[in-house]
Amino acid sequence: MKSSALLLYSLNYRPEMTGIGKYNAELLEAMASQGHSTKVICAKPYYPEWKVHEGYTDKHYSTAEENGVTVTRCPLYVPENPSTIKRIVHLVSFALSSLIPLLKASFKQRPKVLMVVQPTLFCTPMALLVSKLLGIKSLLHVQDFELDAMFGLSMTGSGKSTLVKRIAYGVERWLLQRFDAVSTISHSMMLRAEAKGVSKDKLVFFPNWSDTDFVKPGIDDHELRVEWGIRDYEKVVLYSGNIGAKQGLEMVLEAAEHYLNQPDVRFVIVGSGANKEALEQQAKERALTNVMFKPLIPWEQVPTLLSMADVHLVVQKKGAADAVLPSKLTNILSAGGHCVVTAEAHTELGCLAEKYPGIYSCIEPECLDAFIGAIDTELDRVASQNVNHVARRYAELNLNKEAVLRRFESDMDLLIGGGLRTTSENG
Repeated sequence: MKSSALLLYSLNYRPEMTGIGKYNAELLEAMASQGHSTKVICAKPYYPEWKVHEGYTDKHYSTAEENGVTVTRCPLYVPENPSTIKRIVHLVSFALSSLIPLLKASFKQRPKVLMVVQPTLFCTPMALLVSKLLGIKSLLHVQDFELDAMFGLSMTGSGKSTLVKRIAYGVERWLLQRFDAVSTISHSMMLRAEAKGVSKDKLVFFPNWSDTDFVKPGIDDHELRVEWGIRDYEKVVLYSGNIGAKQGLEMVLEAAEHYLNQPDVRFVIVGSGANKEALEQQAKERALTNVMFKPLIPWEQVPTLLSMADVHLVVQKKGAADAVLPSKLTNILSAGGHCVVTAEAHTELGCLAEKYPGIYSCIEPECLDAFIGAIDTELDRVASQNVNHVARRYAELNLNKEAVLRRFESDMDLLIGGGLRTTSENG
């Protein structure tokens, strides 16, 4: 793919510090550093706060060169309190506002690969049309099967007809089958793509990664503890990331209430999102003096934050874990963290825990007693072994950023050349 053009079409991009935006930026900057022409069409940064970041406006377009990448940002509607209908309007607004920049970039630059990141599925029809008209290879990268997440969490409401689901899944299936390649971040999601009709010879395994040289065990956390008023003897149970509906963080507050009589255990919730204010209010009403809320911190401080935690939490509601592999977990593993994950046994997270005993404690979602028991187990483990060597070893072998991105570059060469690795080769 040397010196050829990659056009990325995605809702999210840096300076968003969590999730898809971070991975998109690292991918394109890595490709640009290897001499590839790279461009992204994205929205104004708003995630996870659901508010356009300071210094940006949601009313105008902008184009700038950022670390070797041409970044075109499009205006969009960002609801303050996102409901299902408002989220749909939000996604459609970006699909519409990004249409002209997509056409201009495609016709003018003729990239070799047009890579669309899901969410959002609303962008795929026009991306497919442009790709077919201009002979551009099309790649859909699935970070989240948004229909599965939506219906799995009943975000559309209990009164919705199954007819709506059938139509939505039918459209999704039709779109997925028409891309030249479909990549996704876990083996279970690859199987799900296959079940949706994607041919095996079109599937690409492209997992989220971690910078294992930067995020590693043994980082000195004393300064951050002092800054946040956390005493040396206190054990930190940390949740860091998006504070939204699918996480079900109310259970974290219930667990914190259980530990109120143990003054050496402190719960720290770092992040932002649509449910943050409601969660803070619940903590206040419960008088949870052992719970601390903090905003997202700069990426440079993330290794320190991860090192400060004795136990990490990756929490999701039932029905979410199979559709979404939490990106936060990659860095927890890289840091050698002790972790509690809520996921059903048949999901990717459940299978990973079974295959690599000790990598983390995996329990059924929304089960408070099991959740508290798993936190106790991990607190005991960290007392006897500060670093989770099983987790760290897995990260070094499977999540190394350079290795993952080199493989992706190779897969793009194969896509441009007309062929891809088989599913077994990708696994």
